[in-house]
Amino acid sequence: MKRISRIITVLLMCILLAGCAGREYKEGMESLENDKYEEAVSHLEKAVEKEENMGDSYRGIGIAKWELEDYAGALEAFESALENGAAETAAIYNLMGACSLKLEDPSSAISYYEKGLAQGDCTDEMVQEMKFNVIAAYEKLKDWESAKAKLSEYTAEYPEDGQAAKEAEFLETR
Repeated sequence: MKRISRIITVLLMCILLAGCAGREYKEGMESLENDKYEEAVSHLEKAVEKEENMGDSYRGIGIAKWELEDYAGALEAFESALENGAAETAAIYNLMGACSLKLEDPSSAISYYEKGLAQGDCTDEMVQEMKFNVIAAYEKLKDWESAKAKLSEYTAEYPEDGQAAKEAEFLETR
């Protein structure tokens, strides 16, 4: 979850490049881009009511609600985005996993991270982040063996990650 702001920036750029849009959608995206999250939600919800760019409007609502720390609302919006034609991307699944972790639902988080890792658009940085967050999710489940196994794979792939070394120390006590 340490790189969520970069993911959000990438998603915003994708949404902004998405082509034709109605007035509410455009105003919502401008508000989102200017960090006016409540205003963005309002405009984008109106865009949804008018059926303007449904998938991207819901995705924008999800991003705004994430920034407002409304993780349940963000997750619901991201799910609606996918149901309404938004592209299945590593970034959206990463955010859905992060929301699930914040909502103390590590099983769902693992599922979302696995879906994210399976996407073809996953950057190396995002792969690393999601793999690390899978470890955290297994720890929240108190599934120490799975967490240790995932951490072993992770440290073999990312030996320079100091945070992983701390996790290894923690898991040795379990």
